Amino acid sequence: MAPPKANFRVPLPDGSILSVSVFPTKKDPKAEVIAIQIGRRVEEEWENLQIMAIYRSPEGDYVKLPDRQEQQ
Repeated sequence: MAPPKANFRVPLPDGSILSVSVFPTKKDPKAEVIAIQIGRRVEEEWENLQIMAIYRSPEGDYVKLPDRQEQQ
């Protein structure tokens, strides 16, 4: 995965982290995926509590991407 074009993080009152990242898409450099995550440290591991991804087309349309299924 390419590095994000932009990345913003803010701590939440419960110690979790809210992050927003903007990634270029593989097929069209004018399109982007916006990833919004809430995560926290659990011992030495990072745990994602919630993730939402939004696709922005080159024309400026926005669509929420389907949730990813956790691999077991």
